[in-house]
Amino acid sequence: MDIHQNARLALRRREQLIQFVVYQARTLNSAAAEFNVAHRTVRKWVRRYQAEGPAGLRDRSSRPHRLRQPTDPARVQQVEQLRRQRFTGVYIAQHTGLSRATVSRILRRLGLHRLRALDPAPSLIRYEHPHPGDLLHLDMKQLGRFGPMQARSDGRRRGRSPGSGWEQLHIAIDDHSRIAFALLLPDQTASSAIAFLHAAVAFYARFGIVIRRLLTDNGYCYRSHAFRAACVQLGIRQRFTRPYTPRTNGKAERFIQTALREWAYACTYETSHHRAHQLPPGCTTTTGTARMLV
Repeated sequence: MDIHQNARLALRRREQLIQFVVYQARTLNSAAAEFNVAHRTVRKWVRRYQAEGPAGLRDRSSRPHRLRQPTDPARVQQVEQLRRQRFTGVYIAQHTGLSRATVSRILRRLGLHRLRALDPAPSLIRYEHPHPGDLLHLDMKQLGRFGPMQARSDGRRRGRSPGSGWEQLHIAIDDHSRIAFALLLPDQTASSAIAFLHAAVAFYARFGIVIRRLLTDNGYCYRSHAFRAACVQLGIRQRFTRPYTPRTNGKAERFIQTALREWAYACTYETSHHRAHQLPPGCTTTTGTARMLV
């Protein structure tokens, strides 16, 4: 229930007012002085309570019960038809002879005041490959590198954090088994992506999973000739997501959200090196810190 921001009497105070006047038999003037409101305000709430009971103490809509000159339903239907043809509110007002404010109110009431309301939401396409290794999702997330700040003698911070910059969290998740693998690397170049691919293939081989297909976004490191050659060498068929459509690679995107919520931003870390070692236990390679996240 919405309460007017300047209302002196909220619902609880109105109930106390009724208790004061009706059940304690106090006068309206004494109630007005006690609750610091006008005499007519006390009389209004008492009458509403006597007529409607406790429901009468709630706020009412300020919309009038009856309009003197309501918009003709045929005109409203015409406005809706023009809007579904993607005409603007200004054009609809000029074409129908209605004011722009009236057209705006009609479109808002119909839920068509935004163009995105004219297009139905795309249906969700959920899929899962029948066997582990049939499809491996790859993606990455940029994370800021940080360290302890230097401070002046007076306590003020100065300069940049030593070792600051960026590092990339490369992740892989199997479409069927949902076994995920993460590796922190210094950049997102093709060489780093290839190193992560080899590490991921070796990791899944420990579970007897042979990677046959790969799904990546359209990043330049995945589109590079060197990365394609690495996929051919490993006998992996590479596929790409639809441009500007992250939901195509939704399993990887959702896993990144989980990793950020439960690891990267879950608590305060002193340094990025400390954050890297807080990943769940797994394995370590010469190219970075790798962890298994399931």
